[in-house]
Amino acid sequence: MTTTITICDTCKRDDWDSNASHMTDGEALALLIENAAAGIDAVTTRRHSCLMGCSGGCNITLQAKGKMAYTLGRFEPTAEAAQGIVEYAAKHAGAQNGVVPFRDWPVAIKGHFVTRHPPLPE
Repeated sequence: MTTTITICDTCKRDDWDSNASHMTDGEALALLIENAAAGIDAVTTRRHSCLMGCSGGCNITLQAKGKMAYTLGRFEPTAEAAQGIVEYAAKHAGAQNGVVPFRDWPVAIKGHFVTRHPPLPE
């Protein structure tokens, strides 16, 4: 089963400076996640403008059919964050119900969970 990471590409952290960067923080994180996920069959990525988590940007969601879905936020656009997100997404893809035991969470995602949503009924 494949897990999809949806990345908010319009996220701007509080300290974002439009004069200093040609990309939003969300665009920067999206690029890092896309690169980290390249070649991982169980993980796909997509961008979406505004996940409505502006007070806690940068935001992403993890979703797969029939599995728990998660929203994570408050990331900095770093390679470490991107790698942790992709690593967790791969574990989510491998978990039957999408629930990954806490002991298996990458350090980079701990403290970033915002919500979880049960799968829609079939």
